[in-house]
Amino acid sequence: MTSPEDRGLSRRTLIKAALAIGGSSALTACQNAELSGTPSPTDGEQYPRGDPTALPDGQHSWDEYLVQSVHGTETQSQHQLILGLEYTGSVPPTDEDRETVESALAQLEQAFRWGSGADTSGSINDGLLFLIGYAPRYCSSVDLEVPGLQTPETMLETLGEDSSLAAPFDAVLLLDSDYASILLAAEQALFSDADTLNGLPVDHRLTDQFDIVERRTGVLGKGRPAATIDNEDIPKNAPLSMGFRAGFENSLPPEEIATRTEGPYPGGTTLVLSRVRTDLESWYDQPHEDRRKEMYCPAHTHEEVGEIGDRLGSDSKITEENVDSIAELAEEHGIIGHAQKVASARSEDFTTQILRRSEGVATDTVHGSTFNFSSIQDRTEKFVEIRTAMSVDSYDLDVPEDKHGIVSYLETLSRSTYFVPPRAARALPSNR
Repeated sequence: MTSPEDRGLSRRTLIKAALAIGGSSALTACQNAELSGTPSPTDGEQYPRGDPTALPDGQHSWDEYLVQSVHGTETQSQHQLILGLEYTGSVPPTDEDRETVESALAQLEQAFRWGSGADTSGSINDGLLFLIGYAPRYCSSVDLEVPGLQTPETMLETLGEDSSLAAPFDAVLLLDSDYASILLAAEQALFSDADTLNGLPVDHRLTDQFDIVERRTGVLGKGRPAATIDNEDIPKNAPLSMGFRAGFENSLPPEEIATRTEGPYPGGTTLVLSRVRTDLESWYDQPHEDRRKEMYCPAHTHEEVGEIGDRLGSDSKITEENVDSIAELAEEHGIIGHAQKVASARSEDFTTQILRRSEGVATDTVHGSTFNFSSIQDRTEKFVEIRTAMSVDSYDLDVPEDKHGIVSYLETLSRSTYFVPPRAARALPSNR
């Protein structure tokens, strides 16, 4: 007889596969699995609906609508869908194009509430969070100059990476929810032939303005990496594939830090989207003590951290003293910590300069352990500063490359950059 634990694992596997495959059949299977395991009507209201009049000005304003963890920090949604898009509309965009795009996106906000709504004390995000961003190639085609938005090729070259890894997208639609079926339903409404969305009629689509170039899917959450990746070394309850917690309160800046105040369409932000492969075999071929020090800081003890960072609570315990002592601690331990290095790129008041928007184990067709990482910041150079701080070459210290935080275990597969306008200007912005 199948145990409840095995049934739960099978259910998660089905949902993960359905989101990765996409399509109407996958949507039906996913809804049946997520909604009590029994068939339910696809044309009625199944999730809380939204109130478009209560939405924040910024597309990237998610923090107040994310579920709070037991440690009091914002918890990213369990499922993510990233749609890389090609723009197929008029150049420059017509008023009709803009009206269609805005109406299609507004349908999502009417059908589903914004994240978990005003109440973040619950345990699940039964709504939808999303944003649409425009790549430099789109901005160039409509004569929209966005200071602080690097091309992905420039970013890759600055980081010493291959410029051919730039994703060939004109725009990206990033969607997050704890229900994979919500993401699939939104995709079907925007790009397929769904007649209704959470019981509301679908009157507008994006098919005349965008084609989907690539679908990327991912999962995030306690125990999901171990259940998703074929690697027995990943701790069963770890939220990330490398076995430790991330996203602490003192490493998550307020959204104001990432919000643009100058240039066209103030109130927006920039998005950096990366796909990265992790060499988990080499990572786990080390003592747990070394991995702990490499992930956080050599000064962090097991008593402070625990097996997966569970003892840290809401604070990573990374201090300015840890950063100032990189050389001394490296000489003593032969290791530099990842969190220690990243903290060296904080502002003068020791505030992190980028804000994660999703970080999930890739569940679409990938080879090995791969994850999607997205961050927002007011200018993309801030991402470059932090990624540069991770580099081995940034430190003239006698430390082996595989003891320089986690950077030697990461391989970049793709990077792209986007301008994310404020909500009121999200429909095909241009210099007009």
